[in-house]
Amino acid sequence: MSVSELEADLSEDEHAGLELIRETGGIHQSDFWKELDVSSRKGSRIAEALEESGLIQRSDTVYDGHNTYYLEPAPRDLDFSLLMAGDMLSPFIGEEEVDAQADAFSQWMMNLAYEEY
Repeated sequence: MSVSELEADLSEDEHAGLELIRETGGIHQSDFWKELDVSSRKGSRIAEALEESGLIQRSDTVYDGHNTYYLEPAPRDLDFSLLMAGDMLSPFIGEEEVDAQADAFSQWMMNLAYEEY
């Protein structure tokens, strides 16, 4: 299941929690539920649901003298297939300016067109 499909199944509270974690880059669970303005119990359930779906990672930590979890976005698998034509990487990657008349660009376009059939 893709990340977007997983996110489509989230409740409103889970979506808000995921956005908070992404915006902050990581947050302690003890602050997470306060920022969401929910009870600690509900905050824990939201965090658990997001972890189970693979959208976040939770790790044990001590914060302000208390045991808690640190919540951070899960690493995303990047899909580079849209940059590929056959086994050729797009000439637009790493180039300042692409010459539409260049052989590399022409070959990439031909490979891209060939994949369509």
